Amino acid sequence: MTTIMLVDNGSRRADATLALRRISAALAQRLERPVHPVSLLHSSKVPAEALNGRPADILESFLSRKAVEGHSQFLAVPLFFGPSRALTKAIPETAAKVSAAGHPVQVAVADELCPLPIGEPRLAAILDRAIRTAIRGLNHPNLSRSSKHDAAPQAVLVDHGSPIPQVTAVRRWLTAELKTLARGDYRISEAAMERRSGPEYAFNGALLEEALAAIGHSEPQAQVVIGMQFIGPGRHAGKDGDVVSICQEAQKRFPGLGVSISGLVGEDEGLIDILADRATLALQACDRVSLPCSAA
Repeated sequence: MTTIMLVDNGSRRADATLALRRISAALAQRLERPVHPVSLLHSSKVPAEALNGRPADILESFLSRKAVEGHSQFLAVPLFFGPSRALTKAIPETAAKVSAAGHPVQVAVADELCPLPIGEPRLAAILDRAIRTAIRGLNHPNLSRSSKHDAAPQAVLVDHGSPIPQVTAVRRWLTAELKTLARGDYRISEAAMERRSGPEYAFNGALLEEALAAIGHSEPQAQVVIGMQFIGPGRHAGKDGDVVSICQEAQKRFPGLGVSISGLVGEDEGLIDILADRATLALQACDRVSLPCSAA
């Protein structure tokens, strides 16, 4: 039987691994079969005592351990929005390394959360719900004005940022979908948390601090929601993440700004629907060709 893994990039923060485990358990319940939470990197540095006494699983060691136990066929269900190098490079290379060490494994990789060009409208709906919930937490005095455009809060969809244009294209696609879903209730723009230097990475667009500064200069009393295109907490997202500190700095610089940060994608039960579909379709594809399929 194929061993199913829910795979994220990994984080040195315990909350990220705990969130991965929660989502993995919910997916396992939906699929009615085990799903193992596995990170590519980093999470092994989190002390076990911060993870309820159970260390995080890292892909290479997990594959090796399971191979020794007699498992050889694996399916990675990605907790990635787009075609990250984690999917196109890291997973295949790790599987090849484990196999070369004498433990042959084959890893099929399900589709990412928002495969382009078709996209994933359900993911946009999750973000829309999160933004609307955050808007309700704003104190927006402009709503008494007669112009709905003046009254509409400004939402900024923010992601990690990527050196890969195809990954940034996912944020662009989701922003376009949100413009339709907003129905004039909010305005939508986008930003990244990270952007490499050099004109070749200009496709990432504005950094979050730049986007907030632009809003503060043009609309000093604006009501702003940060739409979080993040699955779970980590270095950028969560209560101690960089997004919080960047928003606090913006409000110090522009005291009239109202800023609210949306919930994370992984907090919405709709994510499990998407993941279950990705896993089911990938397993069906593997069954049709009697594994290996899309083997790494």
